[in-house]
Amino acid sequence: MIPLSVLDLVPVREHGTVSEALHDAAALARCAEAAGYKRFWVAEHHAMDGIAGGATAVVLAHIGQSTSTIRIGSGGIMLPNHNPWVIAEQFGTLDALFPGRVDLGLGRAPGADGRLGQALRKDLMRSAENFPHDVVELRALLTGEPELAMRATPGYGAQVEMWMLGSSLFGAQLAAMLGLPYAFASHFAPDHLDAALALYRKEFRPSQWLERPHAMAAMTVIAADSDEEAVLLASSMDQSFVALRSGTPGRLQPPVPGYRQSLPPSALAMLEHMRQASAVGSPATVRDRIARFVERTQADELIVAGATYDPLARHKSLELTAKALN
Repeated sequence: MIPLSVLDLVPVREHGTVSEALHDAAALARCAEAAGYKRFWVAEHHAMDGIAGGATAVVLAHIGQSTSTIRIGSGGIMLPNHNPWVIAEQFGTLDALFPGRVDLGLGRAPGADGRLGQALRKDLMRSAENFPHDVVELRALLTGEPELAMRATPGYGAQVEMWMLGSSLFGAQLAAMLGLPYAFASHFAPDHLDAALALYRKEFRPSQWLERPHAMAAMTVIAADSDEEAVLLASSMDQSFVALRSGTPGRLQPPVPGYRQSLPPSALAMLEHMRQASAVGSPATVRDRIARFVERTQADELIVAGATYDPLARHKSLELTAKALN
């Protein structure tokens, strides 16, 4: 079976609280651990009422404390928002707390709109241009290769597994040049998936950290006892994406029967396009769609995204998916 991991946005439900979202994330991580998933990643987003993962390193400390074996990590840290030294200290601390379990996935996007730069006191455009340099500096702070004038403590010597994330060719090229594992965000940006993976594999340069290319692809996966139930559960996620694309993001809404049939053609086409890398349905449907996706991408790992209004429905989804692929 291809190794499976989980991507969680720490969604805040309508009528719920941030505290409940954090509790739900830890419970989901325990479920993933028990079901045999390899990694549990949290994504950095900001200024979004329906997502509670902005302080990503803090959330990972909470999840790490609630689990014992599953790898925990960022999917990802948006490095232009941060100073590499601070991230080295944060993830060095996580490694000290949870040795051998910490992943550091790095992305170039800010994770919010243009107002975020002002709030963070950052020139995000310039920071994005400096992204490759900052990645190299951050790796040096953790590994000592090359040795820098000052050592981050905690941070220096931490056994953190670094990943490059991406939804375009840029991240694939940088991951290949630096000899890093690469994860593609095909669950929401499928357009460049095949080209990015091909470029990464073609241009990969072995490093002391990775001998051969290693690619992970993301899918939206919601499994339930029947196709109809899974489609209903996924309508909460569909509502969130339509709201985001229309400029009115909010909290995760309860499922709505026949939601897609109620949408105008333009919104439905947008959803269908974005959900190209998805498996929503019964265990048999999910198994078939994942098998075809893995055959197409030749991915070394798969990370599953998705959200359900009822947290226990996603627990069941993870369990059904793992059993289906076994």
